[in-house]
Order: sequence, then C-alpha cells, then structure tokens
Amino acid sequence: MYILNKEHRPPHIYLDNACYSITASTFYKKNYFDTNEKKQLILDSLNSAIANYDYYLYAWCILDNHYHILIKTKLGKLLSKFISRIHGKSAIELNKLDAMPGRQIWYQYWDYCIRDEADFWKHFNYIHHNPLKHGYLNDQKLVAEYSFSSYRSWRDKKSEEWLNDCFAKYPIVDFTQVEENFLE
Repeated sequence: MYILNKEHRPPHIYLDNACYSITASTFYKKNYFDTNEKKQLILDSLNSAIANYDYYLYAWCILDNHYHILIKTKLGKLLSKFISRIHGKSAIELNKLDAMPGRQIWYQYWDYCIRDEADFWKHFNYIHHNPLKHGYLNDQKLVAEYSFSSYRSWRDKKSEEWLNDCFAKYPIVDFTQVEENFLE
C-alpha cells in the first residue's frame, strides 16, 4: 500500500513492508539525552514501539540530541504513530526524571524510504558510524564500545570482519543535508 502525506515538506511516503532510515532530533537540538540513563529511555521506548507495531529493527544509534534507526515496516501508514509512541513515551519519562512536566523534547523526524540493497547498507553503515562522526569516539575501532548503538550486537552476531567488509563494500555517505549556494 502506498500513502502520501502531503501535509509535510518533503511529503512522507508510507509503504507497507518497506525499509526506512529515520532520524529524529530534539527541540532546538538540545542535549536532553546526555547520560546513559537518559539514552536508555529512548532505547526502551524504541523497543516497546518495535514490539507494539511489529516492525523490524535493523540498526540504531542514540546520541545526546538525536537518534537514527533503520527499520522495516509492516503497515507503512502507522509509521508516524510509531514515531509518536517513541517520542511520547521517552519525553514523558525524561520529563519525570528531570522534574520538568510538559517540556517539549522532540522537534521532528525525517524518514527516508530505502531504495535498494546498496542504499540499505550505506544507511546501515552511516548509523553505526554516527558516534564517531559526532565525536563520541575518536577511532572506528572503538565503535563497538559505544553502548547506544546496534554495532556491537552485529559484531557479536556476524563478526568484526563482516562489518569491516560491509563498510568497505558500502562506504559511508554523509546524509546530512547541506544548503548550497548555486549562485557562487
């Protein structure tokens, strides 16, 4: 099933049984999740939503002011509700922890429908590279030590060599949108 939500710019495309790369950012990019305890709130909310919506989680990474996930939907039209569940539950729990009821935590999210196998693996690698990209680590060899990423579980499941081969075959692309001045 294909659903296009034109209210958003760019519009959201909701497909059943499709893979999506999702990035969500905190309000004003504040570092609300700056401790392991606070990052765990997002992870718990994510795992709860995965179970509730029967989606499949391939890769994830949680940082102080944003997260990335790579999922497969069952019903694409439920994607925005899936994200709302993650954000609602994690915001409520964080605001309880910080004694700040009603504070806005999440700003928005961006979803990207994966186009093909190479696209999937490039997003997979990008997600696992994020702790290094944002300065949480200073060497790719240390990524497995970052607790709030699925990298370690993939290493344990497949091997370090498998992950290195994956990185070599599908190099990391920076998916960050950069404004360009075409008049220069």
